[in-house]
Amino acid sequence: MQNALSVDVEDWFQVGAFETVISRGDWDSLECRAERNTDAVMALFDDAGVKATFFTLGWVAERYPALMRRIVDNGHEIASHGYAHDRVFNFTPDQFAADIDRARKLIEDTSGAMVTGYRAPSFSIDARTPWAHEILAEKGYSYSSSVAPVKHDHYGWAQAPRFAFHPVKGSNFLEIPVTTAQLGPKRLAAGGGGFFRLLPYQFSRWAIRQVNKQDQRPAIIYFHPWEIDPDQPRVANAPIKSKLRHYTKLDKMTGKLTRLAKDFDWERLDVIAARELGRLA
Repeated sequence: MQNALSVDVEDWFQVGAFETVISRGDWDSLECRAERNTDAVMALFDDAGVKATFFTLGWVAERYPALMRRIVDNGHEIASHGYAHDRVFNFTPDQFAADIDRARKLIEDTSGAMVTGYRAPSFSIDARTPWAHEILAEKGYSYSSSVAPVKHDHYGWAQAPRFAFHPVKGSNFLEIPVTTAQLGPKRLAAGGGGFFRLLPYQFSRWAIRQVNKQDQRPAIIYFHPWEIDPDQPRVANAPIKSKLRHYTKLDKMTGKLTRLAKDFDWERLDVIAARELGRLA
């Protein structure tokens, strides 16, 4: 069973955990580490023979066009993460349409590749934004991986399907949620990010095996380039909970990712999406 490994390309100061203490206007004055960290991720993938999908902010593409070309030249899929990590439920439909248009143009112009996939910042497509999938379909996207089908204090759509589904009637457009595992009646977040970094590796391995063997479906796993960077600047005035989530076990992440990359078979998300589309046909 091939699974999908994906990278949300954003810098350490652009995460939702710090949005109340780091002003958008200060971003250009801060130390940018997204390029070097993304290159390090690609080197790790190259060593393991992994091809993946890089959901990239338009803000990053605008400043690091050569990085966008390197992602594509290395055989990875490049996709959209919106322009500046704004949550979808904070947009009006028109604002959302403008945001994804802006990001897509920047990513396509800098990478030279077509963008057909989208991931909402902080998995912010949920029950409040049924129009978001409709707009993505109208704009010609093939798939979104923007739903976390769990209950969480920052995001989540607990009632959403666990696996790929058609969110727009009459359209082949797919939503491919990030992975969850099932423990009895309880649905557990197991799609990567902080859950992968903070919990024992054995949990993620168990969850992926459950999805592959019991559900006969591919796992959809994600992480961020800043998660392999233990030397990144510290935000002293951030809430304690945010700091614990963001900084804990950064030094363990590269080793865990290396193990993950070698323990399972990985493919780009656009390839997985095409297979899921055929399964749903």
